[in-house]
Amino acid sequence: MAKVYDEVSRTFNEYLLIPKLTKRTDFPEKVSLRTPLTKYRKGEDPLIQLEIPFTSAIMQSVSDDTLAVALARQGGLSFIYSSQTIEAQSEMVRKVKEFKLGFVESRFNLTLESTLADVVRIKNTTDHTTITVTSDGCPHGELLGIITSRNWRIPKMDLRTKVSEFMTPVSELACGTDGISLEQAYDILWNHKLDVLPILKGKNLSSLVFRKDYFSDTENPHALMDEKKSYMVGAGVNTRDYRERIPRLVDSGADVLCIDSSDGFSEYQKDVIDFVRETYGETVKVGAGNVVDADAFYYLAEAGADFIKIGVGGGSICITREQKGIGRGQATAVLEVAKARDEYYERTGIYIPLGSDGGIVQDYHVTLALAMGADFVMLGRYFARFEEAPGRKYMLNGNYVKEYWGEGSNRAKNWSRYDKNDGSALKFEEGVDSYVPYAGPLKDNLMITLAKIKAAMVNSGCLSIKEFQHNATLTVISQMSLSESSAHDVIPKDQTF
Repeated sequence: MAKVYDEVSRTFNEYLLIPKLTKRTDFPEKVSLRTPLTKYRKGEDPLIQLEIPFTSAIMQSVSDDTLAVALARQGGLSFIYSSQTIEAQSEMVRKVKEFKLGFVESRFNLTLESTLADVVRIKNTTDHTTITVTSDGCPHGELLGIITSRNWRIPKMDLRTKVSEFMTPVSELACGTDGISLEQAYDILWNHKLDVLPILKGKNLSSLVFRKDYFSDTENPHALMDEKKSYMVGAGVNTRDYRERIPRLVDSGADVLCIDSSDGFSEYQKDVIDFVRETYGETVKVGAGNVVDADAFYYLAEAGADFIKIGVGGGSICITREQKGIGRGQATAVLEVAKARDEYYERTGIYIPLGSDGGIVQDYHVTLALAMGADFVMLGRYFARFEEAPGRKYMLNGNYVKEYWGEGSNRAKNWSRYDKNDGSALKFEEGVDSYVPYAGPLKDNLMITLAKIKAAMVNSGCLSIKEFQHNATLTVISQMSLSESSAHDVIPKDQTF
């Protein structure tokens, strides 16, 4: 008969932390959230360490170059999604590595033949009002003009009006020259009382510098950067075209790779790791997963994975469990795999970082994942809500939402993730197409989450993630305890009668 675990498979919702003594000398500002991303030997330092324990999921609706820059600014790392052409993914990686602080590539561009209707469409779907007009409608074409919210007015103008009739032409713009410093660009902005400064290379648009970015560019002391002061970025790879994809990603500057798969306990993943080691030795770092038990961890550890992701079926858009009956409660999975990781470290002297991927809904779930042994978390829904995520923004029932879809959905067309390469649609989906509430800028939200994590660690008497993993005490709670954990037996003042 089949093997059956005696222990119930549990989720993060079923646990709480037990407070420990909080010392007078301990406060959130003293907490360090620095954590390893890649494996290392006892007594050595990991090649890559995160400033905060956050990575973004390898998903079309989450991790593009824009979000990668925003997250790296805060000390985390994005894995650019692999369910696109090798050329497109490599280009996203290149954009992150070549990104110059404060110099932003124009995201929304029109041509002289575009109309006010196109401007309104961009504004309504993205909430962006700064649009460049170039000769070819591309971000690096010849700059012909610029449009801001000051250039147009509804309903006073006809939606069929060509942008050439109301844009500010380049002849009337103050522009910077490619190669100037960020400080010089900001000086021009201030001297001319501008909100945006186009940077030109010859007649072509190179980038934009925004006044609103001035303070954010000076307030990110924990940005994740390489030795050349470029932002760090990861990239997802699959188990099909990795022989062609990985060299291109490495050439584009990817700092670390991660195999994107719904089930990491697979010989296909070992094949990818073997290829990396045979081709690059230990110079290229590659993570593997996902796993939910000790056997799978040991398999990937022996295969040579630089980090291992935990979680099958726990994502908010994942329906693997209900479709195939495969998976495990995320809390139980993290606890068992972390125990195996610690045993492996004691036996071999090699520490392999763990990422908890999926099953995180509330901010405190991140805290619990770290206490249970994860070194970092990988989040999809969390980041998909933010302005910088690639999903389109809509007004739905009076509220702004953003699109969010799973890599296991037919929309994603990520067949290689399921070792399917005949070009036909999936016979059944393991992910859904959905919306998530729009939450605004990444930084604003992430700062709140980090504050909660640090406060909980102080309540637990810990000032580092490693200390937290060793000293935290957890308790299983009942359904009644869960109900008691939220506001209850009162009438909230914001409740409508």
